[in-house]
Amino acid sequence: MAYKSFSMELAGRTLTVDVDRVGKQANGCAFMHYGDTTVLSTATASEKPRDGIDFFPLSVEFEEKMYAVGKIPGGFNKREGKASENSVLTARVIDRPMRPLFPKDYRNDVTLNNLVMSVDPDCRPELVAMLGSSIATCISDIPFDGPCAMTQMGMIDGEFIVNPTQEQWASGDLKLTVASTKEKVIMIEAGANLIPDDKMIEAIYKCHDVNQTIIEFIENIVATCGKTKHEYEHYVIPEEMFNKIKEIVPPEEMEKAVFTDEKQVREENIRNVTAKLEEAFADNEEYLALLGDAVYQYQKKTVRKMILKDHKRPDGRAIDQIRPLSAEIDLIPRVHGSAMFTRGQTQICNVVTLAPLSEAQKVDGLDDNVTKKRYIHHYNFPSYSVGETKPSRGPGRREIGHGALAERALIPVLPSEEEFPYAIRSVSETFESNGSTSMASTCSSCMALMAAGVPLKDMVAGISCGLVTGDTDDDYLVLTDIQGLEDFFGDMDFKVTGTHDGISAIQMDIKIHGLTRPIVEEAIRRAHEARNFIMDECMSNAIAEPRDHVGEYAPKIIQTKVDVEKISEVIGQRGKTINKIIEETGVKIDISEEGVVFICGVEQEGMDKAYKIIRSIVDPIEVGAVYEGEVVRIMNFGAFVQLAPNKDGLIHISKLSKDRVEKVEDVVNIGDKVKVKVLEVDRMGRINLQLSEKM
Repeated sequence: MAYKSFSMELAGRTLTVDVDRVGKQANGCAFMHYGDTTVLSTATASEKPRDGIDFFPLSVEFEEKMYAVGKIPGGFNKREGKASENSVLTARVIDRPMRPLFPKDYRNDVTLNNLVMSVDPDCRPELVAMLGSSIATCISDIPFDGPCAMTQMGMIDGEFIVNPTQEQWASGDLKLTVASTKEKVIMIEAGANLIPDDKMIEAIYKCHDVNQTIIEFIENIVATCGKTKHEYEHYVIPEEMFNKIKEIVPPEEMEKAVFTDEKQVREENIRNVTAKLEEAFADNEEYLALLGDAVYQYQKKTVRKMILKDHKRPDGRAIDQIRPLSAEIDLIPRVHGSAMFTRGQTQICNVVTLAPLSEAQKVDGLDDNVTKKRYIHHYNFPSYSVGETKPSRGPGRREIGHGALAERALIPVLPSEEEFPYAIRSVSETFESNGSTSMASTCSSCMALMAAGVPLKDMVAGISCGLVTGDTDDDYLVLTDIQGLEDFFGDMDFKVTGTHDGISAIQMDIKIHGLTRPIVEEAIRRAHEARNFIMDECMSNAIAEPRDHVGEYAPKIIQTKVDVEKISEVIGQRGKTINKIIEETGVKIDISEEGVVFICGVEQEGMDKAYKIIRSIVDPIEVGAVYEGEVVRIMNFGAFVQLAPNKDGLIHISKLSKDRVEKVEDVVNIGDKVKVKVLEVDRMGRINLQLSEKM
């Protein structure tokens, strides 16, 4: 059956899109090929809107199939299970730029599904899925103000790499994803190795330029085989209803209700306003059905007008002013490290746990370059933090996304495994939330790590900037440190983390059709100023630099290097030797493929004993040295002493004493602890000893 195929050259590789080849019952389907990476992207919509909702029900899926890299899933089921963290984060990166391009009053369910069927390490499947979702939606009959395109940028040795390979992405200094429309940037996601602001801006707009070539390609596909967009039920508040609401609740009354620095007071004020309107419209069922959305829009217009025109924020702050800050450490006893960071009504407590490297998280995914995570950041957002009640069902996509952002923020300043041989888990507990908990998580995590004795290379902080726009590109106002209301009713949530000198992570979400370059540059500049202020005026007062030791209850680690060929001697047959050492000393032992032995424990005495035993196994016996050992076998001509596992020496009966010994048992017995001097190691490796003393 005939189908249409379109191709373009993108970053030195061929991108091919097949339309009407597969998935023809979906509203839109793009069969994507980039190198040997193959992704099936589909866009489907329900015929009718979902009843009783006031939001756009968009679902984005990124399905990782292990057959794509020639693997069978692990576990008993041998079937892909719940979405991996990478799947969730990729779905979020696709969702965030595309959601604002759907009509604001569209209520039909829409699902964007991306099935990863083959992975070429030179062509990252995440990028292919991002482009496939845009193309599938653009050629469908689903209302969508596209096209949009996405480009990824890496950097190695200061040189930018467009759409890097898996290996370049994993090892480079930049992991940047930028989505654009034909005119503006609409989404930024970045992890960076402390890149300066101007270098980051340069990278963002290099991505934007590449996006323009992709958009031109998509427009050609749409012109050839795009469907006519279908009609849908519009949800519009009647103008006469708004006029009556303003008569009952005049603008100055709404301003008074909304503009307060206490979230709970504001919510109570809005409840009173709503109750007043419900009473006034008691006999009008049509108006009552629309009242919730109408009050929301009234609040939104009030807040935006006061910020943009009067430069007045709901809590009375200046446009570039940060809310009151406080920080403290060591508030949770017995844990390895803890810190709490408070910014206004946003409060995060972070707890750090240290463990041996063997407890690093194993990662089973489509990227063979990432098989384990040594640093893990988990973020929790309980309902009580916003004064609500609902059962906990585990972390959702938002929690996973916020945790990943805070994780990326700290990775560039972590010590290497050689410098600090620990697996590290950092958990952010949201105690209270009124805007940008992920940035508070970054700050509290940084302090908790330093309190735990993790030798960070530098301090990291983060802040979120917001935006309110008017009717033209030049009519806008960037806000520093947005609270929940400004995020809810504003146009942008631009989060930036970093040190005094460079950026470590960015996450930008918007609700409009893109940002101009001046807005991006101002947001990055404001964020830099704000994070410097947070570190200098708040965090440094709680803890200025990492402690030079880990805490009392944290495990201690001794490292020692052994010859790779002698690893088997330390382990022993079926693990007998190493298990005996662990049992005797109470420590945990890990051995790397390079021959580095990590001895982990809480009690120093047991760790020292384990170290001594291991060195005795791998180090050669020195003639003239004195060793401690145990008598393990007695013969009529002498006693055999174990100096180390699988290393026995003989004390000839003549060397048990200066005096004549008639019977070996007259001097030593099996199980006795003795000190012996090495007299000789002969050509056959046999060790001859002399008794120094019984212990």
